[in-house]
Amino acid sequence: MLSVIIPTLNAGQTLGRTLHSVQASAPPLLDVLVVDGGSSDDTARIAADQGAKLIETQPGRGRQLAHGAEVAKGPWLLFLHADTVLPDDWEADLSRFITLERNQNLAGYFRLRFDIQSRAARRVAALANWRADVLGLPYGDQGLLIHRDLYEAVGGFRAEQNLMEDVDLVRRIGPMRLKRINRTVTTSATRYQSGGWWARPTRNVLCLALYLLGAPPRWIESLYR
Repeated sequence: MLSVIIPTLNAGQTLGRTLHSVQASAPPLLDVLVVDGGSSDDTARIAADQGAKLIETQPGRGRQLAHGAEVAKGPWLLFLHADTVLPDDWEADLSRFITLERNQNLAGYFRLRFDIQSRAARRVAALANWRADVLGLPYGDQGLLIHRDLYEAVGGFRAEQNLMEDVDLVRRIGPMRLKRINRTVTTSATRYQSGGWWARPTRNVLCLALYLLGAPPRWIESLYR
């Protein structure tokens, strides 16, 4: 019943752990798609070794996610970042979500934590979980589970959206149709360790504010990069 769609670009350092977490249990998987935007590392080999289907596209996460959804076989779609690891026995919780007919009109997301245990990491994760629960804005590193009918009804991922593709989609879904799955995924802290536990979240908030104010995408991308 379920297709897992993972966009990648030089994700060799983390993809193996992500795919292992996807396939370690026995969920009702139809396919696992790694949608690659032109990696020059060993992403393709890792995908093949783990039994995932590799699809090559032009770079751009919106384009990659949209293309993955087009070719996925499942009526349910789980979009997952290549540095996000699912919890043990995750399939039980997703199976319960999927089998409730009313959830076909809802989209699910996970709670977030980082793969290091520090006060700064816990603070940023707590803010991310607050943003998702209170503001209805889960980001892509929290995963997104959605039925294809709802995904297509709201227009899906926009191929031209290189940044904020996750925010763009969940805003069209709307907070009333978002539901937290009470399990926690673990995402890599690398970008925060290199960008700073204060500077990186501040930059992310500024990018979100510019996006919500309708600023030109090039401004947001310049700040984000």
